[in-house]
Amino acid sequence: MRTHEEIELTREVEAIQIPSGDTMLLPAGTKVMITQALGGTYTVATQQGLARIADRNADALGLDLEAEKEKKNTVQQAVAEGDLQSAVWEQLKTVYDPEIPVNIVDLGLVYDCVILEEEGQKNVEVKMTLTAPGCGMGPTIAADAQSKILTLDGIDNARVDLVWDPPWNQDMISEEGKMKLGMI
Repeated sequence: MRTHEEIELTREVEAIQIPSGDTMLLPAGTKVMITQALGGTYTVATQQGLARIADRNADALGLDLEAEKEKKNTVQQAVAEGDLQSAVWEQLKTVYDPEIPVNIVDLGLVYDCVILEEEGQKNVEVKMTLTAPGCGMGPTIAADAQSKILTLDGIDNARVDLVWDPPWNQDMISEEGKMKLGMI
């Protein structure tokens, strides 16, 4: 991974501006620096500020996605073994706030995750929050969680709702998350 090294985009890419959550186009030839590469998304520094680039555009950054494919195979193995609940949680652990190098599960942002079977379909319902109510990236992070859940074989529908009760606080961060953030 070429983090903290200047990269020139090989083609135009759609990105999400951080922290507003607005969509923007970065033209081919734009110089960027990857500041975070987690969960298949890339936070890049540009002359316009920070932006998030999705994995489908990793080739424009000159990246190979083989490592991400191996992680997906591990999750699909859990599905094959019939442990759909664990597979959903593993998928949620691949979702990151683009400014924080800890996944949403270890940040304590996921309050509830259930799989319901209704009329022969398996539906996942997730309740999650954000570190700050005004975060413009909230809808993007929730959509990322939903799309990753929907990649699992056997899941027909997924809904990710943003909730604000109880309010998030740092005590909700897991021990692993605190270690990654240097809090312990």
